[in-house]
Amino acid sequence: MTPPRVDVERAGDGAAVITLAGRWRMREGVPSVEPVLQALRAERPTRVAYRWADIGEWDASVLSLIAQVGDLCIELDVPVDTSDLPAGARRLLDMAARAPVRSIPGPPPPASVLERIGTAALEARNVPIQVLAFIGDLTLSFGRLILGRAHTRWQDFYLQLQACGADALPIVSLVSFLVGLILAFVGAIELRRFGTEIYIADLVGVAMVREMGAVMSAIVVAGRTGAAFAAEIGTMRVTQEIDALTTVGIPPVEFLVLPRVTALAVMLPLLTVYANLMGILGGAAVGLGMLGIQPALYYRQTVLAVTFTHLWGGLAKAFVYGALVGGAGCLQGLRAGSSAAAVGQAATSAVVNGIVLIITACGAFAVMFYMLGI
Repeated sequence: MTPPRVDVERAGDGAAVITLAGRWRMREGVPSVEPVLQALRAERPTRVAYRWADIGEWDASVLSLIAQVGDLCIELDVPVDTSDLPAGARRLLDMAARAPVRSIPGPPPPASVLERIGTAALEARNVPIQVLAFIGDLTLSFGRLILGRAHTRWQDFYLQLQACGADALPIVSLVSFLVGLILAFVGAIELRRFGTEIYIADLVGVAMVREMGAVMSAIVVAGRTGAAFAAEIGTMRVTQEIDALTTVGIPPVEFLVLPRVTALAVMLPLLTVYANLMGILGGAAVGLGMLGIQPALYYRQTVLAVTFTHLWGGLAKAFVYGALVGGAGCLQGLRAGSSAAAVGQAATSAVVNGIVLIITACGAFAVMFYMLGI
């Protein structure tokens, strides 16, 4: 196998003859074109010709060398004689020369401050309209579900029940137990000053059942399930599955949103009951293990402190939190753009909006319960 070689010779009429020889295969390595270009610049021949007779197998690497030499000859205003090249090589070089040059567009100019303000104002105006339209579609879908006319598959509902409930138990257990532990430690610091450590049971029990169980479960679900809802529906938006559903006459809200929101609203109160139990166990671990409170006394104090009013109030909050988190996740998925980055942004927005809605609803419930004397 003859190695590839390129030589530049000077002819009697001032022409430069480039001799190509050997086997030219890009994967096997080819000579650099720089020595040839430097020789042509230094000698500035009257014309450039090629000698092709000694070449063996060849690929695009030799054509690349010839094209670069041709570009230099155009720059130096030197004619090129390609008559010794084979017909196939000449055709490929002609096709490359006729190909249009595609310029890469530069970045768009930055938007002015006034333009950015106007764009933000238009987007802010559209958000309430989209939210109200989504709430209206979801309400109508619930009405059709009650009448048995909704395009909803119960199999999807059962799958979402498992994803929202059983699959979330490990993280809810850990978070709720640690929250009860922290509440007990904080209460112990203050109650020990008055010798009333027994009221840690009241503090942890009421706080978990009334507020923290529902709030912490909802926040965990917002980060876990709300983001998943947005990512799933956003991906369907990218792959045009939602457009396909609309084309065949199936409302996306009924088919995709309704089972998810319903499943989360049903499962979050059950998760809250479990979170309450884990939080109380976390507080009991501090009260029994570190403060020396008797188990029977701690249990009795917790039962006396926690009432059914606290329990049902927490469950009602959990139901509302579940509907808000599910709705926020599905809405962001439906509003997602048609790119992978848009799906990630939709998942992030679903978590942020879900947590904001949870805290806002928690404050509204606190004011309402205070006014009702609950």
